[in-house]
Amino acid sequence: FMWAYPGKKLLFMGGEFGQSDEWNHDRALDWGLLDMGPYHRGVQRMVKDLNRIYRSDPSLHEVDFEPAGFQWMDCSDWEQSVVTFCRFARNQTTLLLCACNFTPITRQGYRVGVPRPGYYREILNTDAALYGGSDVGNSGGVPSEPTPWHGQPHSVVLTLPPLAAVWLVPA
Repeated sequence: FMWAYPGKKLLFMGGEFGQSDEWNHDRALDWGLLDMGPYHRGVQRMVKDLNRIYRSDPSLHEVDFEPAGFQWMDCSDWEQSVVTFCRFARNQTTLLLCACNFTPITRQGYRVGVPRPGYYREILNTDAALYGGSDVGNSGGVPSEPTPWHGQPHSVVLTLPPLAAVWLVPA
């Protein structure tokens, strides 16, 4: 959520690998945690991928502080604890759809409005196995349907992994 939401990013010391203890200015970070199992390496890999995508996708940073760079698809689904929004680059054609599921329940068949037709490729799934997740996702992407939703002319039907975010871009 934080990397896709507008505004500059702040990641405090140790957050890049899931440090267990609170940061202490008198001690070094617990880098040894990276050797203690897949959890910490998964967090580190995810942060690396988040930063790579953030740098390479202009929709995430080009118009960060302008209304044209952000649009809620749905921010009111409190019953399922899901938020969806799009980020746009300055050209308004480059976009990224972000869907966040804040519950431990997989949401199958979750419809989200999108502004354009086409195939939406999943470029990030924070529940991926390489991050230590359960690997629930959208098999690489989904086609849009001509079903208007959330005030948009088209929509996609997603599988939202538990406690995760998925990012999709038009292919």
